[in-house]
Amino acid sequence: MSPTRRDFLVTTTAAFSASRILGANDRVQIGFIGYGLIGAQHVHDFKNLPDVALIALSDVYEPRLREGRLACGPRAKGYNDFRRLLDDQDIQAVVISTPDHWHALMTIMACAAGKDVYVEKPLTLFVREGCWMMTAARRYRRVVQVGTQQRSGRHYADAMKLLQDGHIGKIHTVRMGSFRNVMPGFGAPPDSDPPADMNYDLWLGPAPQRRYNPNRSLYHFRWFWDYSGGQMTNLGAHEIDIVHWVMKVKAPQAVASSGGRLALADNGETPDTQDALFEYPGFTALWSHREGSRGQREGEGLEFFGTKGSMTLSRSGFQVFPDMKVPPQNQIPEFQGHPVGGPERVASGTLAPWCERVRGKVYNDLLASHARDFIDCVKSRRQPVSSLEEAHSVATACHLANISLRLGRKVRWNVEREEIVDDAEVSAMLVRPYRKPWDQVLAGFHL
Repeated sequence: MSPTRRDFLVTTTAAFSASRILGANDRVQIGFIGYGLIGAQHVHDFKNLPDVALIALSDVYEPRLREGRLACGPRAKGYNDFRRLLDDQDIQAVVISTPDHWHALMTIMACAAGKDVYVEKPLTLFVREGCWMMTAARRYRRVVQVGTQQRSGRHYADAMKLLQDGHIGKIHTVRMGSFRNVMPGFGAPPDSDPPADMNYDLWLGPAPQRRYNPNRSLYHFRWFWDYSGGQMTNLGAHEIDIVHWVMKVKAPQAVASSGGRLALADNGETPDTQDALFEYPGFTALWSHREGSRGQREGEGLEFFGTKGSMTLSRSGFQVFPDMKVPPQNQIPEFQGHPVGGPERVASGTLAPWCERVRGKVYNDLLASHARDFIDCVKSRRQPVSSLEEAHSVATACHLANISLRLGRKVRWNVEREEIVDDAEVSAMLVRPYRKPWDQVLAGFHL
């Protein structure tokens, strides 16, 4: 089916209906696009909100469409083409939980259709998509919440206040990472015909035309450059988002990254091993992930290093580790045969050893709180806790790291102008062409 302008442009009636200010007792009519792992979680979370009605769901894979409709409730409508869901004038807001390569275009189309949007991270597949999304949200006056749910965690806000108040001194380094062992990988199945009950062409959408492969769709899409940026944009986006939030920065000035598919024996493309160094004014941030070795670290999280100590911060809570106050001259290492003596060591703790551990299903609580924030913003028209502009900056940092890895050199970024500094080859990678006819759909919005 070829898309037409009717499929994507909002009617005056729909725009007026969806943009009205809702009262405290009004139920927001929600439609869901995508019912995979996180999509199912979103249906669960929004269903538990008393002022929300789950009225429709769309998925290109018939088994998931049936399952999702059942989860939404007996009256929920099902659409195997998301464009029909956007045509539904009863829907005021949509939740987009598709593979990454669809996030930007679906958000733009939903905004034009008069819908507010909750879109999962990573926000984009390449840098310029974020600019297009922001233009569309402003033009159509839409609320757009991004699925960086840690911003809705109370303990993250508490930790941020301590850090911004100087509790660990001047922050000069942040360490981030994710470590697990999924050896030997996800296999290398041959290309084949897509399942009969899946609209594979619509699943591909703006991505390049390729034969169906079991690993290149549904969940494992994340390991292929056509659809995702791997763990850098998947998990790295969560942690870089908190760094930007705490440190009040927009984007790095330079990024250098290296790694590759060094351990897993499968047909994936994105790196299973990656290290990235981000340079910001006054501090640096380091991201590392390993898919072939868990090591001694506990999964994911951040560590902020300040002049008075450090703080670890994750979904489980945060903890401050005070540094002992020792004169610099007393930190010269001593070796056997050196004279014994010298200045007396001073050991006086300068920080309160804060520790907060959050028990229970923490991530589920963050998701539920994030859903609540989105609905409140739909009603009040205020900015969400995870705004489109901030998520664009986070996605930009992740994309620059992947570009650096793929080209094998450091990339420099003009933060204010949002341009690559003196590197035409890198600049060309800030955008990717959409496959026909979706390129014409995008062009129709004149973004």
